[in-house]
Amino acid sequence: MSTISIIGTGGMAAAIGALAAKAGHTVEVMSRDAAKARALAEQIGAGATTGTFGAVPAEDIVILAVPYAAVLDVVKQYGEALAGKLLVDITNPVASDRMSFVTPGDSCGAQEIAKAAPADAQVVKAFNTLFSHVLAAGPTEGHPLDVFIAGDDARAKARVSAFIESLGLRPMDTGPLPMARTLEHVCLLSLGLITHAVHHTNFSIGVSLLG
Repeated sequence: MSTISIIGTGGMAAAIGALAAKAGHTVEVMSRDAAKARALAEQIGAGATTGTFGAVPAEDIVILAVPYAAVLDVVKQYGEALAGKLLVDITNPVASDRMSFVTPGDSCGAQEIAKAAPADAQVVKAFNTLFSHVLAAGPTEGHPLDVFIAGDDARAKARVSAFIESLGLRPMDTGPLPMARTLEHVCLLSLGLITHAVHHTNFSIGVSLLG
């Protein structure tokens, strides 16, 4: 197995970190708040470590597990420390009306991150369509959770797909990075369902293959 670096200490960071540790990966946690990073590393266990915020992450796969409102500043602060890294964007740039985005109309969160990152970093969208507690709980009744991904580099997507599979989840490739905007719309779909139909967050959106 490999080492993954997670920037952030929230629910998604905890869920991905715990699944990664269970699968045998070594986890590095990085945060502006060093105490929170240490607490999450201890919670994850299995030899999880902490890194210095802004320093070069220990591994090539870096999970950007911070809110979209903070992620561009984080990427810019890391700067060349992210050169050559594979950045996994899990954010949703949803506006306060919960029906639109804060990103430009011809772009999406993942593309804005790619613009802010070093030129040789690869950005892959993933995990943004899952609630953290659903992800942490894992598969239900033998059905793996679907993780939709989008990215321009086939090798980067293959690495992310292999990581997702190692967690007991099912990667579903949706195409190049601009498709990340469609995946971000899935977040709006979920918010609409919560408000008008489902009325809770104990669900996931996935694909049922027939025949």
